Amino acid sequence: MSAATIQGTPDLNRVQRLRKRVLAALAAMLIGSLPVTASVFGPETAMHETIESVGFGLILMCVLGRTWSALYIGGRKRETVVTDGPYSLVRNPLYLFSVMGAGGIGMTTGSVLFGIAFALVAFLVFEGVVRSEETWLKSAFGADFAAYAARVRRWRPRLSGWHDAYELPVHPRLVLTTFRDASLFLLAVPLSEGIDHLQEAGHLPVLLQLP
Repeated sequence: MSAATIQGTPDLNRVQRLRKRVLAALAAMLIGSLPVTASVFGPETAMHETIESVGFGLILMCVLGRTWSALYIGGRKRETVVTDGPYSLVRNPLYLFSVMGAGGIGMTTGSVLFGIAFALVAFLVFEGVVRSEETWLKSAFGADFAAYAARVRRWRPRLSGWHDAYELPVHPRLVLTTFRDASLFLLAVPLSEGIDHLQEAGHLPVLLQLP
């Protein structure tokens, strides 16, 4: 059943396009603030390096987690309620991993607070998207989705709920596209390093310092 056949439910393609535009605008604003924002911990301090390392780890988890999730849901979102693999742990693993990646981007600056800000903005955007998608899923799949939603939480994983599929109909193009898009998060690492060097050299003014 497609979105077009259900009256009063959101067009998922429209929701996804809106999500991408909003995320692009928010990312531009946040990234635009990076050149004039710095961590209170100096670039060469152990604390700064530790926060950066945690941020890099979160970005890697985002890339691998989104690719893993795409193996299960690629091409099946409109056809059935996907409940296997990462979707047996949490209802929105793709978005959850994206929130983690956003937090990781913020933490590559050496600031925990910036990481929290990035993650919070991403979460608020995705929360709206998730609710729109769930309206469609309820209309499209009725009792199947209701049973799934009663068993699996929207954002908080429950490891005890894990179960896997025996086999999967994998769509390589969709999986590779997801991997490519998620890999763009890694650009935050050289970007933050470059900004650190320019700030240290006095080429960029530091207007705000965050812990």
